[in-house]
Amino acid sequence: MSRVYPFDDVSTARAVIDDDGTLVEWNEGASRLLGHPAEAVLGRPAAQLLAEEDSTALPTGSRWDGTVALRHRDGRTVPVWLLAHRRPPQDGHGGSWLVVTPLPGTEPPEEDDPLAAAGLIQSPCAVAVYDARLRLRRMNDAMAEAIGLPEERLRGLRLAEIGGKPQSEELEQGLLQVLTTGSPMDLQTYARIGAEDRAHAWLARMAPVRDAQGRVRGVCLAMHDVTDNYRARQRLQLVNEASVRVGSTLDVTRTAQELAEVCVPALADFVTIDLLDPQDYGGEPPARITAPLTLRRAAHHSVLPGVPEAVLKPGQTEDYPPGSPQADSLTAGHTIIASVAAGEMRSWLTWSSVRGERVRRFGIHSSMSVPVRARGLTLGVALFTRHRRPDPYTADDRLLAEEITTRAAVCIDNARRYSRERETALALQRSLLPRMLPRTAALEASSRYLPAARTGVGGDWFDVIPLSGMRVAMVVGDVVGHGVEASATMGRLRTAVRTLADIDLAPDELLTHLDDLVVRLSEESGAGAGPGEAGSPGEVGATCVYAVYDPVSRRCTVARAGHPPPVVLRPGVAPQALDVPAGPPLGLGGLPFESTEVELPLGTVLALYTDGLVWSSRERDPETSREMLYEALGTYSNSLDGTCDRVLRSLLPPGGSADDVALLLARTQGLPAAQVATWDIPADPALVAPIRKQVVEQLDAWGLSEVAFTAELVVSELVTNAIRYGSHPIRLRLIHDETTLICEVSDTSHTAPHLRRAKIFDEGGRGLLLVAQLTQRWGSRHTPEGKTIWAELSLFEADQ
Repeated sequence: MSRVYPFDDVSTARAVIDDDGTLVEWNEGASRLLGHPAEAVLGRPAAQLLAEEDSTALPTGSRWDGTVALRHRDGRTVPVWLLAHRRPPQDGHGGSWLVVTPLPGTEPPEEDDPLAAAGLIQSPCAVAVYDARLRLRRMNDAMAEAIGLPEERLRGLRLAEIGGKPQSEELEQGLLQVLTTGSPMDLQTYARIGAEDRAHAWLARMAPVRDAQGRVRGVCLAMHDVTDNYRARQRLQLVNEASVRVGSTLDVTRTAQELAEVCVPALADFVTIDLLDPQDYGGEPPARITAPLTLRRAAHHSVLPGVPEAVLKPGQTEDYPPGSPQADSLTAGHTIIASVAAGEMRSWLTWSSVRGERVRRFGIHSSMSVPVRARGLTLGVALFTRHRRPDPYTADDRLLAEEITTRAAVCIDNARRYSRERETALALQRSLLPRMLPRTAALEASSRYLPAARTGVGGDWFDVIPLSGMRVAMVVGDVVGHGVEASATMGRLRTAVRTLADIDLAPDELLTHLDDLVVRLSEESGAGAGPGEAGSPGEVGATCVYAVYDPVSRRCTVARAGHPPPVVLRPGVAPQALDVPAGPPLGLGGLPFESTEVELPLGTVLALYTDGLVWSSRERDPETSREMLYEALGTYSNSLDGTCDRVLRSLLPPGGSADDVALLLARTQGLPAAQVATWDIPADPALVAPIRKQVVEQLDAWGLSEVAFTAELVVSELVTNAIRYGSHPIRLRLIHDETTLICEVSDTSHTAPHLRRAKIFDEGGRGLLLVAQLTQRWGSRHTPEGKTIWAELSLFEADQ
């Protein structure tokens, strides 16, 4: 025996019996007590050692003690007091029983023994003294009461033999360290040290016991019950964990699941979260609840894999009648704790036979139903149940559940409000964006819009706008911010772009007017706000790219305001960004914008997009995203829809983009030269008649003689007005596709005509009125050289 390992194996008779009653361990002390050597008993039934053959049953519970008549090797009967501890299965081995008894010879200490003086028998603190072999010598009444056995029964046993639990072995290692080092130490443990039903938290304080010469003769162990403090810290830790884990996203279902997960197993063995459907109450959760009521399962969680206790799956609904824990707690407006043993859920389990079967199968014995309420509104109910933990719910458990549920309810309500606002903004966004892109002779287009995955709907938009002369405008923009306000601002800007496009402004001029509008919107939003306050000037901002493509000249004019440049994919050429001056973002005011004009061959693909496409992932820089965009566009295979989908799959992360994404792809088409006719008009009004004749001949050559009469009248009026009021040179151009005939007259005067109603005796003023009546639509546009008056005739009406 040494201080490193002072335990002697002959002072205690110790044996281990497995679950089938076979002896698997037998020490030297047991051999001394009954005379049987280890090789004679190991592997044999322990019942063969009993003097009474009918006493063959193993003890029950977690600990047992009593006097048993055992058979000595020499045939005599020996009455022995035994202490047995149940050891659970571990490391792949089955359960077993540790059976011990002290051997005779461990006597009470003498009065002059230093161990006796250290007993503190009258102390209210549980105290025990262990000798140099770490066997119990003395313990006071408080320790005997905590263990549940008297000192004379336990004297001579080791701490691990008295406790029989892994925690007891940990404490015994602490005793050994104090014995060998001579330094005191403290340990905390949570265990049953006696026969109590519930485990307690203990603070074990161990100090060396010295004799008059200062030599360590043993160890004094004092046990302090700190269960209340332990549980208070545990509750505080659970509340803190809930505040961190619950509400990590603005998703109602995920938040409810986080609440269920944080409470298992700390507070319950099985948790369900059922929520009211606001649509059943006019869009908002009700302030008062009446039963029966319908709840939707939002989340659940269990200590058992697969949540076998659950009757419903997430997303399913069920009607809860009066008498159910959910309905009773919601109608009462407070937490209700119920026990199966007390019959408090009998009516509910009888009504729901499936739940009754689950309760019996898993041994559910207690439930706690807590209303989920936030900001005066009832959102649903959280049901906490126990079946693995034997202890019922207490008042402290109720306070803890209410604290966690209240915190989670605010997160659920925030997620609900966010989801409602997001749905509203999405509906507004869908109503403001084009439902379908127009079909034009100039180009074929396809588009995609994806709202942000986390920040909600923003102000991204796109549009394709038919212009006069078969031309078409393409626009993609991005309003700063997210939510309903950004969507509303986007709608105003999209309307403004369409209005400005209708008067045929050049791209740089259009962006200048749009910039003035954004400045005014910023000033309006900041009215009455001080510097730095929300709503101050500069809050509204946007970026935009605007392009106009002419299928006759096959040229495209582009201008941008702080927006990513378009990507152009010419046939047989690798994709590249179009070199367009960046321009300032909209809303700064007073800064110029510049246009770039490029020629685009037939079949060229233009890609206009918002920056959410290339800033979609935090792990990837925008330059890398642009290279991926070029690569995705480079595999274009004549399908714009397929290319749109391929671009989004390549660039967007699986969870969605952090910002809105708008993508517009357009493939250019051109009008053959045979569908365009041009004439230079002389200054003599007398020569208008030959021009009309040439127009009719051209229409006959095109097979459009059905509209020749109307076209002749329109051309006559427009050419005559140009000769009379315009400046030379004057040019007439006819353009047609399958559906429309366009008549254009251009001159170098910048004065635009206007429609007026002529009086009875006026000799003129009826020309444009006549044009307006005969054509589908008409208008004028300014050009660098002057202006162009145009009119469109529908070929469908002519066929009818």
